[in-house]
Amino acid sequence: MKFVDEAEIRVEAGDGGNGTATFRREKYIPMGGPDGGDGGDGGSVYLIAQNNVNTLADFRYHSVHRAERGQNGMGRNCTGKKGEDCIVPVPPGTIVFEADTDEKIGDLTTPGQQLLVAKGGFHGLGNTRFKSSVNRAPQRFTKGSPGEQRMLRLELKVIADVGLLGMPNAGKSSLIRAVSSAKPKVADYPFTTLHPNLGVVRVDDLRSFVIADIPGVIEGAAEGAGLGLQFLKHLSRTGLLLHLVDIEPYESDISPVEAAQKIIHEVEKWSDDLAQKPRWLVLNKLDRLSEDVAQQRCQEILNKLNWDGRVFQISAIKKQGTQDLMYAIMNHLDQLKQKDEQS
Repeated sequence: MKFVDEAEIRVEAGDGGNGTATFRREKYIPMGGPDGGDGGDGGSVYLIAQNNVNTLADFRYHSVHRAERGQNGMGRNCTGKKGEDCIVPVPPGTIVFEADTDEKIGDLTTPGQQLLVAKGGFHGLGNTRFKSSVNRAPQRFTKGSPGEQRMLRLELKVIADVGLLGMPNAGKSSLIRAVSSAKPKVADYPFTTLHPNLGVVRVDDLRSFVIADIPGVIEGAAEGAGLGLQFLKHLSRTGLLLHLVDIEPYESDISPVEAAQKIIHEVEKWSDDLAQKPRWLVLNKLDRLSEDVAQQRCQEILNKLNWDGRVFQISAIKKQGTQDLMYAIMNHLDQLKQKDEQS
């Protein structure tokens, strides 16, 4: 299935049913009086987050969603049936905006969470409602009000605890394959990953977290180059960023230090909030160098970057050092959760 993370849809709530003006015409009741019933309310349109929906691709082909109109009132004080609501499933992590004003309407983050996006029209009143001591046979009734109609812009930001940053071919997909059951495509050429991949990392029977792999970021991503601009937003919900650096890149014209600096620069240009998230440096592909040379290369990278944060040295393809990294991440996330609960 093609991954789509933005879509525009039109939602149309149902109109309210009209009231009616009728009078009783029954045998042996010559002075029957009014018995016109109210109409039914129009159906509303709701968005609901569901786990079995992973993308906004369906909205490219089904962009109009309508709720049912309320039924008109009937004689004998019978009220019209309420229109059926329209329930539209979306992936968890969907943010809803008014397309015309760009106003944020809501954020659906939890499976089962609902959001009213178009309210159905109010029912019309039958002539029974207007009967009084001075007007025993009212002819008056009202029509139902129209339902809301609006254009919406949907934006999907995947929900993950940890996000992977890195240049193309830094080994992000290899890492997510090594530590989870996710199976993104892995190849020895840039831009193998074309859309975000999510993997669940289970460190023991009771503890797990979600890790997100996005397409590689290149220089100029914040201005729209490559796929970076389109997918950097998916890291905005994460609590921790892993910055993967290939210590022995295929392209010899760019050093690991330059690659790391470009990523940092693009993230800072994209969003201050994203740049301020906790970020760990993960030096990958130790298997491509001898142990002594790999350690020397890693130290040179750290010195040139003047890195004073947490750093891990791994080989994702060989699963070397990945277990220690996953346990460290889990402990970090547990600490963040405890702080949130205490505050």
